Amino acid sequence: MGFEAEILSRSQKNAGLILKDVYPHDLVKYGLIPELVGRLPLVVSLESLDENAFIQILTEPKNAITKQYKKLFELDSIDLEFDKEALLLVAKMAFERNTGARGLRAILEEKMTNLMYEAPSIDNLNKVIITKEFIEGEKAMYHTSEQRAIKETDKKKARQKKDFVS
Repeated sequence: MGFEAEILSRSQKNAGLILKDVYPHDLVKYGLIPELVGRLPLVVSLESLDENAFIQILTEPKNAITKQYKKLFELDSIDLEFDKEALLLVAKMAFERNTGARGLRAILEEKMTNLMYEAPSIDNLNKVIITKEFIEGEKAMYHTSEQRAIKETDKKKARQKKDFVS
C-alpha cells in the first residue's frame, strides 16, 4: 500500500489480476463447501478478453466467423470483405455486452442475416463490403459487374443512370 500508492476504484481494478491470487481457502471463506473445494485440483482464473482479442477471434482462427461468412457468400459467387473499422466496431459492441466471444457471433448474425438472403438475389453482384456504417444499421456496399460500387441508399441515382440492375 504505502504512502504514495495509487489506489484504484473497483471499476479500475482488473478482476483477472485479482483472481490470480485466489487460493482454495478463499473459496471456502467465500461460501463454497469444503467438500467441493477439496475436489477441485486447481483453482485457475481467466483474464477477460479485450477488443484486440475479439478482433483476433474474428479473423485469425481457421474457423473464424468472418471466414465462415466469406465461404457462405462464395457459394453464390460473391466476394465478401470486412472493413477493419467494421470489425473494430463489432469487437467494441461485444466488449460492451460483456458476453465474451459468443457476443461476436450474436452481433454478426444479427447484422448479416438479412444480407445473406438479399445479396444472392441481386443480379451481377460480385462483391459485398461490410463497413462500419453497415454495422451501425445502414446497408452494405455492393460491387456489381456493371458498376464499381453502389450503396443501397444510392439505388435511385443508379436506376436513373441505368447502371444498376435490380
